Amino acid sequence: MTLIKPRTRGKHLVAQRIRLDQPNREALYAYAAFIGEDAEYVINQLIETVLAKDRDFVKWRAQHGDSFVPRGGRRGRVGRAHAHGSSSAVTTTAASH
Repeated sequence: MTLIKPRTRGKHLVAQRIRLDQPNREALYAYAAFIGEDAEYVINQLIETVLAKDRDFVKWRAQHGDSFVPRGGRRGRVGRAHAHGSSSAVTTTAASH
């Protein structure tokens, strides 16, 4: 039994560029192949399922409903990604499923 549920339609996807450690990238694409989905779907499902289990975060998020997405194209903690050595970039594309 897989941990990630079947795809649902009607969600709006937005582009997001991320950097992954090489072993995580390998695991991401291997799991996507295992369930017959794309990497974007796997990432979205991991975020939904894992963060939903963090009770403190769910409670905090309910009290802080505003967006935490950086404004004006600012990239946030870019320096931290470079400090950990080599990593792979994955770019998701905007689409509606």
